Amino acid sequence: MKELFKKTQQLLNKYSDGRTVLVFFIITQIVYFIMLFYTIPSVTKYIEGMKLLDMQPAGYSADYVKILFETLGNEGRKAYLFKQIPMDMIYPLLFAVTYSLLLTYLFKRIFTPESKLRYLNLIPVFGGLFDYLENTGIIIMLSVYPQFSASLAKLTAFFSVTKSIFTSLFFLILIAGTVKLIFKTIAKRQKAKYL
Repeated sequence: MKELFKKTQQLLNKYSDGRTVLVFFIITQIVYFIMLFYTIPSVTKYIEGMKLLDMQPAGYSADYVKILFETLGNEGRKAYLFKQIPMDMIYPLLFAVTYSLLLTYLFKRIFTPESKLRYLNLIPVFGGLFDYLENTGIIIMLSVYPQFSASLAKLTAFFSVTKSIFTSLFFLILIAGTVKLIFKTIAKRQKAKYL
């Protein structure tokens, strides 16, 4: 495990240049916008104002899942399983890679190589991992419907909440890191001015 962790950090450091980060960021945004403007609306049109499971950061109850799947109907469940989920199986990997590279790129500029804070660049990886676990739960529930497991629904809700926690953590770290970089850059320029 330690060796995997070390190799991951080496790869992130190697490929976290501005160009690579930008290319991954653009690809990630394209996939995100396809979901936002095509695949998600293709499912939500069946659910009369309800929200999809993966769009509920605070989680959901087993009863909610049951009502959602009933409301979706056969066509809606197919759209969820065969339109939205395939795109959402691409996005977590892109999220994990893109935003880990972005944090690595940022951290190179604000922390020393010895700083343990640089390991926060792996937060998006955990977000992506829990997104996959959430998707797996949704796939199983959709595939076995009308059979329903309240335990699986609760477990999937846990994965949804955990994914949201790691995603929120990433954005907080990104904002804090960007602010730190701005102040560091200003301080550097002020220092250079008086030399």
